[in-house]
Amino acid sequence: MPAPHINVRSVRHLQRYREIAQVLIHHGLGELAELLELLPYLSLPGRIAERRGRQAPSPLGIAPRMRMALEDLGPTFVKLGQVLSTRPDLLPPAYIVEFSKLQSAVPAGPWEPVQDVLENELGAPIEDFFATFHATPLAAASLSQVHAATLPDGREVVVKVQRPGIQAVVETDLEILFNLARLVQDRTPLGKLYDLPGIAEEFSATLRSELDFYREGHNADRFRENFAGEPHLHIPTIYWDYTTRRILVMERLRGIKVSDIEALDVAGYDRHRIATHAARILVKEMVEDGFFHADPHPGNFVVLPGEIIGAMDFGMVGYLSQQTRVDLARLYSLVVQMDEDSIIDQLIRVGAVSYTVDRSHLRRDLVRLIRKYHGMPLGDVSLQGIMGEVLPIAFRHHINLPAELWLVGKTLTMMEGVGFRLDPDFDAFAVFKPYLQRFMLERALPGAWIPVLIKSSHNWQDFLGLLPRVGYDVLSRIQRGDVQVTIEHKGLPNALSRLDHVVNRLSLSLLLAALIVGLALLVPLFNPEGQWNLATVLVITSFVGVSLLGLTLIFSIWRSR
Repeated sequence: MPAPHINVRSVRHLQRYREIAQVLIHHGLGELAELLELLPYLSLPGRIAERRGRQAPSPLGIAPRMRMALEDLGPTFVKLGQVLSTRPDLLPPAYIVEFSKLQSAVPAGPWEPVQDVLENELGAPIEDFFATFHATPLAAASLSQVHAATLPDGREVVVKVQRPGIQAVVETDLEILFNLARLVQDRTPLGKLYDLPGIAEEFSATLRSELDFYREGHNADRFRENFAGEPHLHIPTIYWDYTTRRILVMERLRGIKVSDIEALDVAGYDRHRIATHAARILVKEMVEDGFFHADPHPGNFVVLPGEIIGAMDFGMVGYLSQQTRVDLARLYSLVVQMDEDSIIDQLIRVGAVSYTVDRSHLRRDLVRLIRKYHGMPLGDVSLQGIMGEVLPIAFRHHINLPAELWLVGKTLTMMEGVGFRLDPDFDAFAVFKPYLQRFMLERALPGAWIPVLIKSSHNWQDFLGLLPRVGYDVLSRIQRGDVQVTIEHKGLPNALSRLDHVVNRLSLSLLLAALIVGLALLVPLFNPEGQWNLATVLVITSFVGVSLLGLTLIFSIWRSR
């Protein structure tokens, strides 16, 4: 077995490499450990266990075992699985489904290390900043845990505290992931299709930003600003005087969890109205603002008095540029028109598929999908069902949509699940459709494209100013004969050589056929009475020789296929 590629930095992480190898072996993923060159890190008992694991494979499929391995490997790998669940172009549908089940909830850690983090960040004992502070957390996740507290003026708050030592753990795992990504890039066909180290770098940036609670606080402020006139959404206040990069202090929301149907009914809330408000708010985030809450699971929303939705946890957000929203709306419009060829053209235009894509097969899959839902009442169409059918098509044709769009699909599916839980007759498309129609209409109005023209007017002014001088110079050069056109061809000499070879074979075949026929006609002329003479021998010998050359040529053609 070849020695692993260990660079100077990875030597510091030998123990972590060994842990990763042991977890993979424990879940029957020895072949993956071998591909990642992790087996040499195992001790002798670990290698024996790996051999036994191959002899007695697990009854579970590979995808569930991968999900359990990611859970055992800790927060960095759980987050990686969650991100990969939004990349159906990278993974088969079975993995997408399994990785979507990954949750960040973990048991709470001991209080003393958390207290040390709080006091180190605040620079003073907890009592100097909070009137009360509950050591038992309200919730615990892989990167942080949340505690209830009250400020000196009596306002109730929740305090999100980063887990002790988590930053060092994450940095170690991110370095290892980057090394493994480079290895997979060089050793698997996946590396020919995707920039895996680039994906690892993008994931690293995302996870590091999630460890910065300043960013999460600013996300909450941005949502509050975007929905300043929305009466059915409440974004908690961030208390910046108490917030640091590792501590986030925000207003505590006391309401009923959106998943607690019984409590909502007891309170007399209209669940259909709540579901409609939630969907309307989310589609506004995506279509109008281009900035959306990307983790809308039920635990992040409560219903406050007055059927007001209270949102929490702004660590995972999505961004959609104006152009991305336009591209998304165009795709939606083309799907409604059932124009499969234009859908493929649009996918090529945005770089989701290459020009070399098998158009006939992709078109066949799109026709099958679109016609299945064409004419069906919107209330009978499920986003989750559509995504379930889109995933295998995306994987089969390597449809590499921007990660934000896959995140949009996952977010909408999660929100649809919340809506169905609140109201079994909930129709998400009925809420989305008017927003998309209004967005497309606004893009067609002068107010959308006139500012673009004005913005580019300076470029047009410069271009028109250069055109007379450059045009005159080019025409003068052409008139003087100073312009030379050089055509560079690639592969033409090889093609000409092959063509020359084919022509030579054809010419030789025709010549041999003519000689064989001619000599066959000469034999009776030179031997009319069956008498052998020198001329007869020469003609017959030539006939036999030419026939052998013909057989040799036939054999050569057969060997070359």
